[in-house]
Amino acid sequence: MPKNLIRRWYGLHHVWTLILMTAMTLALAWYEWVLGLIGFALTGAMAVYATLAERAFRRELKRYLGSLRYRIGKIGGEVIHELPFGILLYSDEQVVEWHNPYVASILNRDSAVGLPLTELFPVLGGKDRDKAGAFEAMLGERIYKLKLQPEKRLVYVFDMTDHWNLQRKYEDEQLALGVVLMDNLEEVTQGMDDQHRAALLSKVTAEITDWSQRYQMYLRRLNSDRFLIVTDMKTLKQLEASRFVILDEVREMTMDQKIPMTLSIGMASGGSSVVEVGHWVQAALDIALGRGGDQAAVRVGQRQTFYGGKTNAVEKRTRVRARVVAHALRDLMKDSANIVIMGHKMPDMDSVGAAIGVLKAAEALNKEAYIVLEGVNPSIQKMMDLIREEPELHDRFISPEHALALIGPRSLAVVVDTHRESLLKEPRLLAETDRIVIIDHHRRSEEFITNPVLVYMEPYASSTCELVAELLQYIHDRVSLDTLEATALMAGMTVDTKNFTLRTGARTFEAASYLRRNGADLSLIQRMLKEELDEYNKKAEIIRHACIHYDHIAIAAAEPGRQYPQLLIAQAADKLLNMNGVLASFVIAERPDGMISISARSLGNMNVQVVMERMGGGGHLTNAAAQMEGTVSEATARLKAILDEIDKEEGLFE
Repeated sequence: MPKNLIRRWYGLHHVWTLILMTAMTLALAWYEWVLGLIGFALTGAMAVYATLAERAFRRELKRYLGSLRYRIGKIGGEVIHELPFGILLYSDEQVVEWHNPYVASILNRDSAVGLPLTELFPVLGGKDRDKAGAFEAMLGERIYKLKLQPEKRLVYVFDMTDHWNLQRKYEDEQLALGVVLMDNLEEVTQGMDDQHRAALLSKVTAEITDWSQRYQMYLRRLNSDRFLIVTDMKTLKQLEASRFVILDEVREMTMDQKIPMTLSIGMASGGSSVVEVGHWVQAALDIALGRGGDQAAVRVGQRQTFYGGKTNAVEKRTRVRARVVAHALRDLMKDSANIVIMGHKMPDMDSVGAAIGVLKAAEALNKEAYIVLEGVNPSIQKMMDLIREEPELHDRFISPEHALALIGPRSLAVVVDTHRESLLKEPRLLAETDRIVIIDHHRRSEEFITNPVLVYMEPYASSTCELVAELLQYIHDRVSLDTLEATALMAGMTVDTKNFTLRTGARTFEAASYLRRNGADLSLIQRMLKEELDEYNKKAEIIRHACIHYDHIAIAAAEPGRQYPQLLIAQAADKLLNMNGVLASFVIAERPDGMISISARSLGNMNVQVVMERMGGGGHLTNAAAQMEGTVSEATARLKAILDEIDKEEGLFE
C-alpha cells in the first residue's frame, strides 16, 4: 500500500485524537488539577499504545505485502512460462535479450538469447522493421503471426496455423458454379444427318463427363449444347492450374471434322450469395463468347482470368443475327431525338468508315446524326481530306464539346470499333444517356461499357465496317451510299484485312460485294493508302532492329529518343510478319505523345491478344496492341518476361 495512504488512514486520525484529548485535559485541569493529572496520564498511555499498535500494523502490512509480491511474482513467472504465445525482447542492435519458453519451443532451441532477431525471423529484417505492425512467418510446417512493437523492443509470437487452416478450408469449400457451352455446335453439325450429329454429341458429351468425374464435379446437362457445373473453390483452383485442359482435349478429339468442336466455359466463385455467383457465371460466359469462344473465363471476387483462346472465331453462316440487330437498331433510332456516333481514340479507317455507315442509316430514317471526332491523325488524314471536299458529309463531324451540348436523355449513343469506355475520347457522353449501342469486332475484354441497350459484337468479323455493311442491308430499303461513303467503308475493311489477306471469310467478301455495287472505288482506296518515301524509310529503320525470339517471334525495338506515329508502328509490325519463318511480330516504339506503343501481329499460330492484355492492352488473336508509360527498353524487357511466362504456362504456339 502506498505511503501516503498509510499516513492518511493510520497516522493523522490518531494525531488529531491525541490533540483533542490533550485540549480537553487542559480544560479539565483548569477546574480540577487532580483530574487534569489523571487525564494527562491516560492521554500519554493512549499515545504510547497508538504508536506501538501503528508500528505493529506496519510490520504486519510489510510482511503481507512482501508475501503477496512473492506470490504474484511466482505466479506471473509461471504464467509467462505457460502462455500459449511467445514474448521476445531485443536490444537496439536487434539482438535477442530475453524470451519465454514458448519461443524456445517453436524454434527448437534451448535458448535464443544473443542471436540476431533477423536470423530467427527473416521477415523482420525488411525496411518496415522500425514500424509497429503484424508480419507472417513460416517455421517448419506452421504459420506464425509476429506482432512487432519497436518502441518497446518487443515481439509477440502467435501460432496462426489452425486459424489459417480453417480459413483456407472455408475458402476451398466456397461454392463455385460454371457453364460449359459447345459454342460452334451449329456450324460443326451443319449438313450432318441425325446419326452423325448424335454420334458427335455423344462423343463430346462423354469427354466432358469424364473431365467432370476426374475433378469430382457435379455435371448437369441443360440442353443439347450447354452443361451446368457445381463444384467448390478448391476444385476451381485445380482447373485453373490445369489451364482447363478440356478445351484442348475436345478440340483435338474432333480434329477429323471439317471444323473442330470448341467449348466456351464461364466459371465464378467468391460472391456474397448464390444469385450473385450465378450472375457472374453468365457474365463470364458472355465474355468468353465475346472474345471468340474456345476459352474459359473465370471470375473469383474481383479477379478475372482467361484461359485458352488459341483459335480464331468461327464465322457464323447465318444472317439471322444481323437482321435481328438491324431491326432493333432501326427501332432505337426511330425512338431517339438525335444520334451521336463515336469511335475510339486515335481513330483509324475502320472506325471512321463504320461511323459513316451508321450515319447513313440514321439519315435514311430522317434522324439527325453526328460523328464525334477530335483532330485528325496520319492514319485517316487522306480520308478526311476527301471528306472535306463533301461539305454535306463533313458538316456531320463535330467535336466532343459540341457533342456534349447536343446529347440528352433521349439521344442514342452508338459506339463503333471499341467496347471499352477508357478508349473513348469523351466518356462523359455515355453518362448523359442510357441509350447506348455497341458495334464492334474485337474480342471482348474485361473492361466493358456499362449497361448498353444493344450489343453487336462478332469477333469472327474482319472489321466493324463489315458488320455495319451487313446491317445497312437490313435496316432500311432506302439506304443508299454515294461513292465516297461506300469507299470509306471498303477502306476500313481493306486496312483491317491487309488487302483481304487476313481474317477474311465468306461474309467479308459478301459485304465487300455490297459496297462495290454501291460504288466503292478501289483506286480511291489505293490513293488513301499510299505512303510517303520518308515513312517507308522510317519503317525500314524500325525493322532493322528486329531480333528473332523462340525461333518464330520477331521483336523490333526502336531507338530510344526516336518518336514514330502509331500508324507507322502498326505498319512496321505488319511488314515484319511477311518475313520467312516469322509467325508473330512485336514492334515497340515511342509515340509523339511520349507514350510507349506496342503493336502485335500474328498469322494465327499465336494469340497476341493474350500477350497484349497482360501489358494492359487488347485486340484480336492476330492483331493486338498496348500502350504504357516508361521507356522502350523497359517495355521490351516486360514483353520478353511475359512471353517467358506464357511459354512456361501453356506454350506460345498452337
